[in-house]
Amino acid sequence: MRPATRADDRDIDAVIRAAFGAADPGEGDKVADLWAEVRDAGLVLAELVSVVGEEVVGHVGVSHCWLDARRELVEVAMLSPLSTLPDHQGAGIGTALVGAAIEAARASGRPALFLEGSPAFYGSRGFERAGSYGLEPASRRTPEAAFQVVRFDAYADWMTGRLVYPDVWWRHDAAGLRDPDLAFLEDLFARELPPS
Repeated sequence: MRPATRADDRDIDAVIRAAFGAADPGEGDKVADLWAEVRDAGLVLAELVSVVGEEVVGHVGVSHCWLDARRELVEVAMLSPLSTLPDHQGAGIGTALVGAAIEAARASGRPALFLEGSPAFYGSRGFERAGSYGLEPASRRTPEAAFQVVRFDAYADWMTGRLVYPDVWWRHDAAGLRDPDLAFLEDLFARELPPS
């Protein structure tokens, strides 16, 4: 695992398209295009790749966002996307990338790292339900169980409020989910997870 360089951009794009496009090619294109725009907008705080031999097989991005706390607007971090080539999944690459992303976000000095994702996967890798701390997702279309956070030493109790994504996420309609995916996940999480 190592920090990504601009020379990796094409390989990262291919990993994202393959990982997110395995079930739906359109989704792979959507996420890859979004990440390219996040990078081009200068919003990246950290970008890491996992390499086997000379091949980039995994990628994680950490980017800028804000927490709209009552006292002040707080600069925080967001983990998205996390991608592993389909034929390398299940080998611990995603877990290693999540750990590296957490450490990169901690090193950035931001008080917290947020994400929207599977609580079954991320919950065992250091993330907690953000709602438990008075934190609200950027979109009401984010299932409560999917909105998660890792808080760092710089986090203070007054840092509660709504997460605010840069406009690129809204232009790509990438905050929360739309039905029928939203309804499916809300039902799934309600059946599989204990309340917070």
